[in-house]
Amino acid sequence: MISIRPWFLFGLWTAIFLVVAGCTNRQYRKSADREAARILTEKSRLVKGMESRFSIETNAPVDLGTLPVFQPTPEDLEFLGTEGEEEKGARIISLARVLEIATKQSRSYQSRKEVLYLQALSLSLARHRFTPIFSAGGGAAYHNDPIAIQNGVNTIIEREENVSMNGRAGVDMAFRTGARLITSFSTDFLRFLTGNPRPGASSSLASTLTQPLLRGAGFKIATESLTQAERDLLYALRDFTRYRKEFSVTTADTYFSILQTRDSVRNNWRGYQNFRLNVAREEAFAREGLRAQASLDELKQAELSTQTRWINSVRSYRQRLDQFKLDLGLPLDTNIILDDAELAQLKIEHPNLAVNDAVQVALESRLDLQNQRDALADSRRHVNVAADSLLPGVDLVAGVNVPGRGGNNPNPDFKNYSWYTGLDVDLPIDRKAQRNAYRGAQISQARTQREFDLAVDQVRLQIVDGWRNLDQARRNYDIAELGVQISERRVEEQTIRSELGRGTARELVDAQNAMIASKNERTSALVAHTMARLRFWRDMGILTVGENGKWEEMKDGEVKAHP
Repeated sequence: MISIRPWFLFGLWTAIFLVVAGCTNRQYRKSADREAARILTEKSRLVKGMESRFSIETNAPVDLGTLPVFQPTPEDLEFLGTEGEEEKGARIISLARVLEIATKQSRSYQSRKEVLYLQALSLSLARHRFTPIFSAGGGAAYHNDPIAIQNGVNTIIEREENVSMNGRAGVDMAFRTGARLITSFSTDFLRFLTGNPRPGASSSLASTLTQPLLRGAGFKIATESLTQAERDLLYALRDFTRYRKEFSVTTADTYFSILQTRDSVRNNWRGYQNFRLNVAREEAFAREGLRAQASLDELKQAELSTQTRWINSVRSYRQRLDQFKLDLGLPLDTNIILDDAELAQLKIEHPNLAVNDAVQVALESRLDLQNQRDALADSRRHVNVAADSLLPGVDLVAGVNVPGRGGNNPNPDFKNYSWYTGLDVDLPIDRKAQRNAYRGAQISQARTQREFDLAVDQVRLQIVDGWRNLDQARRNYDIAELGVQISERRVEEQTIRSELGRGTARELVDAQNAMIASKNERTSALVAHTMARLRFWRDMGILTVGENGKWEEMKDGEVKAHP
């Protein structure tokens, strides 16, 4: 019975340990989430436009049952050809709903949130290193050893059984002055179970304090890793906030481009139908001998080209819509269409802002530029840290040791303590690695300065170029609008001339193609101007994105919410 009991106890404690370890995994996750959320909430106040309720929890599948159902007209079913039947019963999804879904379901958006979360965990660890770090452990073992006992001329082999246990606990504390305090307590216990049962115990308590006086001394040097971790999270928050703006604009751009493609399909289909009517009319004239066969064949060839253009545009529309579903994180078989009303509501809204004023706003508001400006300050600080490593190491060292009482008493004997103090000197004899690091930090600072200067110039160029693009987009729309009016009059005129037998097939073909192209160009110019305006606000750094991905843009110096 005596030899079995230690194994039983050891197995019991092992089982308890495994059960406890398994039960705490969920607690570890909750603890990490709580601490990361607290840190992100604390730091988010420093970044304008950062969402306040940040979470990396994945969302449940989106319920589209509340969205309006598409009720197609006969033309809706016809202009998409065989694809039109697939849109029966589709859910109409607005831009606002798309932006909301994208921020909750998009895989790329979720990945960026996880990057930010992991950065917050890194900061939590950096902060933890300046708090008391406790440790504890121990062990137990059962021993059954052979012992040779000399009995006269004979040697008798007997078995000796004993149980040994040990425990240890400690605390390690790093101070922001560069000091480090290490305290540890250990105890050992041994009990023989055979022969003359007797226990034995010993313990030790020790504490050591190390305070750098030259190299590694001071608040700025000692807390460099923590300072950088704090700033890295701030940079990550700015990057994520800017990413949210870019994500919102990119999603809107894709949304409008798909609507534009759908509008192009409709225009191409209407043009194709007009060609079919013209061909039928010309065939009637040809049967009466009023049209040459060559003229009729030219019109038929143009009809085939228009039909091909229409078929290709249908395929392009469906392919882009399917890809958009994947970008949003929706299943590919989700039956949705985008809201044509969003395209119909677009209009030219040109900013009333001087380009020089826009540049100045961008230089102050751009989050990426703020990161690079702070990175320049980091590089200067890194030079000072590298210079510190070139100093001699002079540490003040002090410690105290408290032995155990001895015998069977493992308690520390505080009356019988010993202590010491002194200096630990490390002369800077071999500092080649530190020298190279110092010179490298200086070069890195110069490089960072050049990168910052280049970033400032690039922001200026981006704003000026964005202003030019915006102005060009407005002019293109004005031209496209005029082109539609001209092409419609031209088609009307050529149709009348053809009916009177005075026009040619080539003139009618050219007029029809010009009208289709001009309508597509007008839609393209309207979308281009809208997106150029959004990119302009984004590049200025004043496009604010709300909790559900909806943006707010500036209009004549005032914030205008969308939609």
